[in-house]
Amino acid sequence: MPGSIRIGKFALLATGIAILPQAAVAQKTGPPPGAGGNTPAPTRTPTTGTTVPTAPSTGITNGNIYLSGTVMLDDGTPPPEGVTIETVCRGVARAQAYTEHGGQFSFQLGRTSTVLQDASEQASNFPGGRPAPAVTDTPDAHPPPDVPDPRLDGCDLLAVLAGYRSDRVVLGGRRLMDNPNIGIIVLHHLGHVEGMSVSVASMQAPKVARKAYQRGRKNLQKDNVAQAAREFQRAVALYPKYAAAWYEIGCLEMQHGDLAEARESFTKAVAADPSYIDPYLHLTELTAKAEKWTELKDVTARLLKLDPVDYPMAYFYNAAAHLNLGELAAAEVSARTGEKLDPEHEHPKLEEVLAFILVQKKDYAGAAAHLRYYLTLAPNEDDVADMKIHLAQLERLAGANKQAEAAAGSKEHAPGASQQGPP
Repeated sequence: MPGSIRIGKFALLATGIAILPQAAVAQKTGPPPGAGGNTPAPTRTPTTGTTVPTAPSTGITNGNIYLSGTVMLDDGTPPPEGVTIETVCRGVARAQAYTEHGGQFSFQLGRTSTVLQDASEQASNFPGGRPAPAVTDTPDAHPPPDVPDPRLDGCDLLAVLAGYRSDRVVLGGRRLMDNPNIGIIVLHHLGHVEGMSVSVASMQAPKVARKAYQRGRKNLQKDNVAQAAREFQRAVALYPKYAAAWYEIGCLEMQHGDLAEARESFTKAVAADPSYIDPYLHLTELTAKAEKWTELKDVTARLLKLDPVDYPMAYFYNAAAHLNLGELAAAEVSARTGEKLDPEHEHPKLEEVLAFILVQKKDYAGAAAHLRYYLTLAPNEDDVADMKIHLAQLERLAGANKQAEAAAGSKEHAPGASQQGPP
């Protein structure tokens, strides 16, 4: 089986192993600039904002489904603005809206043009290229008022904030006349998570720097990207530890294809506030793209120290780094840890990287099992045809090994075979 893994869009070649990671490690990120709070999103279109429709008195109008509610921390306080509201339908995650002041949210289900999708939430490549949830903003014919809407079958609603676990609201079974307000979603703090989606260092910026940063975000809302960039640059000039501003600069540079500059800006954001998680996510992606395996190992290790539970794909990148460095034991530990944190198997690529780790260890049967499971989880991924060929090769190798072991066992137990060891 050739040493190649196709994962996402980028070809990363080193020591005979090819890793193609998805566009970002981020599983849980916040809104685009200007969307409230200090929780910016990953690479995004600067025109996005947080405007969401006001929910009507019933949950479904003209075939469109409306939902509203409130997010609250488990200590009774509202979360920072910009917490992502996400649907998970049959294992497929999709960002729908962001919270505003007081943790409130309201949106039309499926209408996500104002919401930036994480790379990990894109229907085209996550999870495993499976179809997107069957909720759209098209006014389809809807069922009678007392019949559950089939578009919500297998769907849950939850809030997403690093360092917290969300209650899940079951959407399946909702009917046309149901109240669109789903109530309160509680976020439960994970005490062992050190990282934050809000930059504490940025909160300490002097007033003049904060004003420049706020002007930058307002300019992004108006699609004035050039002026926004100037304001963010002004903010970091006034306060070099303005991690949130460095992050915004990096996102703009990344969006325009200036990847080396973006990597430097995210590095400065991390240096300014080592506990601020969001820059690590893009820094991971760009470091992988640059094939800097030792640096990738380091940056993912730091990310996972800050938050060892919320980013299973960070374990994938960490495993890929160790694999490319020939550190098979560490690669396997990291991949298996990520697998345990993904009980719903939303990250099939962890199975694929485990297969390649086991190939290097010549455990062909184990590799075949993981690759077979990957193909079950991700039947529509771009690399399926290649992986099926590799699986066939692995099955032949595993079969040959089994036959050789059987033959060796038969020889040992044949009449007159010499005894090994003490009688």
